[in-house]
Amino acid sequence: MSEQGEVIRIRTLNIAHRGASSLAPENTTAAFDKALEIGADGLEFDVQMSKDQIPVIIHDHTLERTTTGHGPVKDLILTDLKSLDSGAWFAPQFSGLEILTLDEFFERYKYSTLLFDLELKNELNLYPGLEKAVLRSISEHNLENRIIISSFNQDSLLACSEINPDIRTGLIYRHEIEEPWHYALSLGCYSVHPLFFYLQSPETLSAFKRHNLPLYPWTVNDPELMKVFITENIEAIITDYPQTLKAILDDYNLPGEGQD
Repeated sequence: MSEQGEVIRIRTLNIAHRGASSLAPENTTAAFDKALEIGADGLEFDVQMSKDQIPVIIHDHTLERTTTGHGPVKDLILTDLKSLDSGAWFAPQFSGLEILTLDEFFERYKYSTLLFDLELKNELNLYPGLEKAVLRSISEHNLENRIIISSFNQDSLLACSEINPDIRTGLIYRHEIEEPWHYALSLGCYSVHPLFFYLQSPETLSAFKRHNLPLYPWTVNDPELMKVFITENIEAIITDYPQTLKAILDDYNLPGEGQD
């Protein structure tokens, strides 16, 4: 690890998808703390905006699946979002967990060695000002070298690069793209985050390597596929099961298991 806290990769990174979301309610302190306890290298999480323009961490554009609320996230101010329970849906012992703001997340985890894969959830709701608010929070916490901002929304990635040309961005995609390495490079992306299905061709993997584009496939929950990607030495694996991936990485006896 560098003096500034930057994560240095010496093997495939273990990125916990919405935290350790197979063990605790996604995008909550319980899931993030569990991922840290397991020894994950990074956290992937989702950011939207409250009605009063505060960046908050939640995946769905509506509240019903993972909270006691109803309706779109964007229709509630932060105080109302904070009144919702974000853990009871998963199991009774997690009741009482709140939706986190982005600033709360950074305050809690910025002293760790974790990489942060921050997904802007703006492919359906555009959230004017989201990019500026997120980049302001990143800058205030001095975390530029620990962040990748990822999104399905190409305009949002371009906006982030325009605001801060040094910020790393990552293109997410779930449908096939012809020569996605060229598309990602045209957007100035640092990395590419494809649905794992689109990385099962050796030719595709080779093309990404030739273009020096780090890969962050999601959501890789099959242990055998984890082993394939580790063998191919891809940059990172995003998984709901960081505990499984950690055990596999340890079994490979590669240097640098964990962070100093």
